[in-house]
Amino acid sequence: MINSKLITYTKLSPNHSGMRTHAIDRITPHCVVGQLTVEQICDCFKSTERKASCNYAIGTEGRIALCVDENKRSWCSSSRENDQRAVTIECASDTKTPYAMNDKVFKSLIDLCVDICQRRNKNKLLWFKDKSKTLNYQPKPNEMLITVHRWFANKACPGDWLYERLDELTVEVNKRL
Repeated sequence: MINSKLITYTKLSPNHSGMRTHAIDRITPHCVVGQLTVEQICDCFKSTERKASCNYAIGTEGRIALCVDENKRSWCSSSRENDQRAVTIECASDTKTPYAMNDKVFKSLIDLCVDICQRRNKNKLLWFKDKSKTLNYQPKPNEMLITVHRWFANKACPGDWLYERLDELTVEVNKRL
């Protein structure tokens, strides 16, 4: 199966680079900067003028949408190299720092990360908190890495709220793997 069975809504964006040129070994969660539904998040990526997209969206109600097929490279983290390797996930959040996400969004993010890892035969999710260490690390076949948008562009994404909870996300995902 290419995409998650957890999706409840699909609106495919035209903004992608076609098939990936690298195997998936990263997950890059983002804050969408708005308490938006999955429909509203997907609508953000329907115009080719925006030149942005993501693989999945998680709306404020915790629902999960597909925006770009998982086997295709989205335009999400300001890094072609990262986007070739990462499943990108835009999550509903507050519009002001620390860009907090509600419990439903965070739970769905955990569920989706578990699903991605399981479908890709990964039994360990790693979060190093360090750009250089992460980008220079060669994951083992059973490992998936977390990367963040702020490492590739002058952005706050995924917001301090989620950034400070990436350890918790990793622990919760690994418990279920």
